[in-house]
Amino acid sequence: MKTSLAGFVVASEEFVKQYPNHKGSIAFLITSDEEGPANDGTVIVCDLLKQRGQKLDYCVIGEPTSVTQLGDMIKNGRRGSLSGKLAIKGIQAHIAYPHLGRNPIHELAPALSKLVSKEWDRGNQYFQPTSFQISNIHAGTGANNVIPGELALDFNFRFSTESTPDQLKGELERILSETGLEFEIAWTLGGEPFLTGDGALAGAMRESIMAETKVSTELSTTGGTSDGRFIAKICSELVEFGPVNATSHKIDERVALNSIEPLKNIYRRVLEKLIA
Repeated sequence: MKTSLAGFVVASEEFVKQYPNHKGSIAFLITSDEEGPANDGTVIVCDLLKQRGQKLDYCVIGEPTSVTQLGDMIKNGRRGSLSGKLAIKGIQAHIAYPHLGRNPIHELAPALSKLVSKEWDRGNQYFQPTSFQISNIHAGTGANNVIPGELALDFNFRFSTESTPDQLKGELERILSETGLEFEIAWTLGGEPFLTGDGALAGAMRESIMAETKVSTELSTTGGTSDGRFIAKICSELVEFGPVNATSHKIDERVALNSIEPLKNIYRRVLEKLIA
């Protein structure tokens, strides 16, 4: 993202110098918080612009979308993210007297099998099928002779436009209820799915990538969430494009030096195609 930001700045400088009377306006939105709760960054700016009635024609987000070589993938949408913290109630007891307890691990097992194997939807031409994944599960006191009194489980849906948060919540809770579990769930909607189609911006980006790198570009909605989920509400056309993402969030995260100049040139070419 930092490399993309540098590319944006230099590309804009070069563009404005060559086209001082261009027909558009260029703005940068540089915030933090996207990797966290996302309460204090882009969402605040987008809400403010919405209150002003100010819409954006085009937006490019510098996410590292390339897979094996610069330009092979751009994003024109993202799946939604719905998380839950599930608490299953049991009755703690000595493991030698199981009739005096109720083991929440055992009770959850049938429902867990159904949740993991269930087809939530089949996706569509733009989105992969909705995915249910468990990220953490914990029960017990640490002793090997105590039936736990509660089980805590964290899970997440990455969902397509074929499902809504309410549908997913209702179906999951129905499966849990059918097995007679005593449970509570705290839900967090991280973001709705969005799709901005294949319009002038996506076309300009693909043409610019081809001109600069000779690489044919795939439009995709795979991957995690981004701030596009907020910006798409005030912007009719949005794409994400940036460096190769092979080392994202890894130790020694890095960008190939020989990709920086082409990346900057692609951004500049997009400006030339849309607002020169």
